[in-house]
Amino acid sequence: MLRSLIVNNSRLFIFLMPWKVVNSVKNFGPGLLFAGAAIGVSHLVQSTRAGADFGFGLLWALILVNLFKYPFFQYGPRYATATGESLIDGYRKLGKWVLLSYFVLTFLTMFTIQAAVTIVTAGLAHNLFGITSNLTIWSIIITSISIGILLLGKYKVLDHFMKIIISVLALSTVAAVLIAIFKTYHEYSFAQQIPKGATELTFLIAFLGWMPAPLDIAAWHSLWTLEKIKASPKGFSTKKALFDFNVGFLTTVFLGICFMTLGALVMYYSKEELSSSASVFAEQLINIYTSNLGKGAALFIGVAAFTTMFSTSLSTLDASPRAMARSSEILLHKKSSNFYLIWILLLAFGTIFILSYFKTSMITFVKIATILSFLTAPFYAIANFVLVKGKHMPKDKRPSIYLQILSYLGIIFLVLFSLWYLTSI
Repeated sequence: MLRSLIVNNSRLFIFLMPWKVVNSVKNFGPGLLFAGAAIGVSHLVQSTRAGADFGFGLLWALILVNLFKYPFFQYGPRYATATGESLIDGYRKLGKWVLLSYFVLTFLTMFTIQAAVTIVTAGLAHNLFGITSNLTIWSIIITSISIGILLLGKYKVLDHFMKIIISVLALSTVAAVLIAIFKTYHEYSFAQQIPKGATELTFLIAFLGWMPAPLDIAAWHSLWTLEKIKASPKGFSTKKALFDFNVGFLTTVFLGICFMTLGALVMYYSKEELSSSASVFAEQLINIYTSNLGKGAALFIGVAAFTTMFSTSLSTLDASPRAMARSSEILLHKKSSNFYLIWILLLAFGTIFILSYFKTSMITFVKIATILSFLTAPFYAIANFVLVKGKHMPKDKRPSIYLQILSYLGIIFLVLFSLWYLTSI
């Protein structure tokens, strides 16, 4: 009786969502943009696959990577509010070679990142709308709509809408987890596992690469923070910015655990393998929810999942060109609005070219993008840490001794795991 009551109430939890929660979410700024950009491939794909393949065996990896990446993400809003400039401007102060390295690394990774998030979004679009099964066509449609929104300056409208959708997806996910827990009769183990062999190790590194997001998002966050400062008549202090960030960061960690739990409870014992096809994977993902929440929730969940991935695709299509445009301005000592236009068009055409002419599976794109992100993470970690504890940062805004210790441990963690992977493949 109690089990039935909890299951039924959990289903109602989605549809009777308290509007106070939604309204409070609207008040957040870059922290929720961080969550919106992070809750995408890393959660919908990688965390679900981790649960489906390893059960709860990689929970240690999820917790550790979030812990050790935390300070380097936090340094984005900390530096921006303390100095009034972005991390990208700070990289130039560390030396031209640092900014050039950032420029080159971003250029080498942004196309695969965009291709990965776009192909997942295309798979969800096919599952939701049908029309055509050609994911290249869907990718062109998604990219074209995104460019139109960004160039027409309507991103703020979608950003506002995105916050509501992410709230809905979060509540839906929590409800699905609660129902899955009470509907699961298997004895699941929390025994932790160390991946063995090249295949499992490659997945681990890919899982860590975008959990909860690639580290270069810290530079994006600093740019978003500057925009928030401009748009806040009451000001946006370092204290407010860090609280805002912490809420967004903890949201991504919690949902990462939720998606791993869904994969572990719903798919681990079913022996069903997650498909490498984006469209089939999207169908499997929706089935995870509908098998727990009922068939009536399929459309609701499909829309929420697609909108979340579309928002991630849109965010990355905006953020990478914005970062490259700012880098170009600093390197060329010239300000021009054309830089953003050039980079966004280059990224869009490059993404479509990759998806059109390099026919491969969704998992391959995700694997390449996430591994590249992990292997470049030590650079961003060291650069961000050196910047916020150095002479270019006001003394009273520098990280505490505890955060500095965590930063040193985080750098060691990222470097050692990168070396472990490179020497094992």
